[in-house]
Amino acid sequence: MTELLYQADSYRRVVTAEVLAVEGRSVRLDRTVFYPQGGGQPGDSGVLEAGGAEMPVTTAAYAKDRAGVLHMVAEGTDLPTIGETVTARIDWPIRLARMRIHTALHLLTAVLPFPVTGGSIGDAEGRLDFDISGAGLDRQDIERRLRTLIDSDAPIRTRWISDEELLANPGLVKTMSVRPPIGSGRVRLVEIGDIDLQPCGGTHVARTAEIGRVVVTGIENKGKQNRRVRIALA
Repeated sequence: MTELLYQADSYRRVVTAEVLAVEGRSVRLDRTVFYPQGGGQPGDSGVLEAGGAEMPVTTAAYAKDRAGVLHMVAEGTDLPTIGETVTARIDWPIRLARMRIHTALHLLTAVLPFPVTGGSIGDAEGRLDFDISGAGLDRQDIERRLRTLIDSDAPIRTRWISDEELLANPGLVKTMSVRPPIGSGRVRLVEIGDIDLQPCGGTHVARTAEIGRVVVTGIENKGKQNRRVRIALA
């Protein structure tokens, strides 16, 4: 098992860890600050350091058994050995930008309380697809309402509930195409003040004011009912 330190502290940038396995160019550690790709959020990049050498990590991903995180080391660099101690360090500016936009997308689901059919997170931009029929969406109105929520400086906290509690409260899940993984016995919730509460395994800022200014960069029709809303950090 890899201990996922980012789940408790999204701001932690570095950790000392032991190498559990090396498979091809992937390195599995006993604990990590790297977020593995999932839920529309890309995996973190950064470096592994050992013996004065740096091994660039291009991304991180869950192992097939989802019990470990694989750190993908760039071609042309040496690999650590099993049992070796390494320092794992994420690319912080990229992580922070993703934390800001991911939190802003949660607020977008509060501004537009419709079922979510898809989404993705970039380094300073993101989008969500909503199951909406009828009249079009007003870009300026969405921006204004997002700004109000961001300026409220609401705290963001995480907590855990059991699989059974989630199944008993299906309204917590806003996404139609992707369901939170269950089977481990518990599910992580992200709570933004009294604004939003939903299952999420991603990384977020500590307060909404840290998001900064957000603009709506596009609203597109994607089929009879789907509306795609794109936002970006200004």
